Amino acid sequence: MPTLTPVTGTTPRDAASRLVRSIEASTGIHDPRILRAFRRVPRERFVPEEFSDFAYEDRALPIGEGQTISQPSMLALMLAALEPTATDHALEVGAGSGYAAALLGELTGSVEAIEIRPELAERAERTLAALGVENVHVHRKDGALGLPEQAPFDIVLVSAGARATPPELMDELRIGGRIAIPVGDSSGQHLFLGRREPSGELVWEQRTPCVFVPLVHEDEASGANA
Repeated sequence: MPTLTPVTGTTPRDAASRLVRSIEASTGIHDPRILRAFRRVPRERFVPEEFSDFAYEDRALPIGEGQTISQPSMLALMLAALEPTATDHALEVGAGSGYAAALLGELTGSVEAIEIRPELAERAERTLAALGVENVHVHRKDGALGLPEQAPFDIVLVSAGARATPPELMDELRIGGRIAIPVGDSSGQHLFLGRREPSGELVWEQRTPCVFVPLVHEDEASGANA
């Protein structure tokens, strides 16, 4: 990880505003709902205490178990591509700390978040509860299998890199629904946006290069924690 330099002499609110200005400058996103979500969700609550001074830097940060909290500008690009509305029913795969799910909760009606690692899932649940977030629910399971009991979804946001799009996630997307997912391997990933057409066909568009931790299955996560 690059050397981090803490920002001192500023409040979290000021730091969040600075981050939002950075997101606008680097992505060209000016959607007031998305930018407001980044101001409202306290990123320092979703990172380990030793990294709280760096919470409003526009970069990924470690959250334990080899996982990271995603870079804010990349999340902003994904959220803008998904075009969330206040009534959307959303699925987030690879919840990690719960930060992306909290942002989605600011933009949609309900969020079902999946995290395969029990400790991270429990920590995300505690953080969201402590912040009073009531429209986000965390499930501990294999995210690649989706959440059929809560489908169909208007939005699917995948916060981990897949070698190919899991068919279960595609099946859980309603007509008009959108999915944003990083696809690739160690040689490189790209963000892909899919949209379910009225015909039922899922039409894909390749977007920006990106770097996410791998989307793992149950047996892989169990092996890593053994």
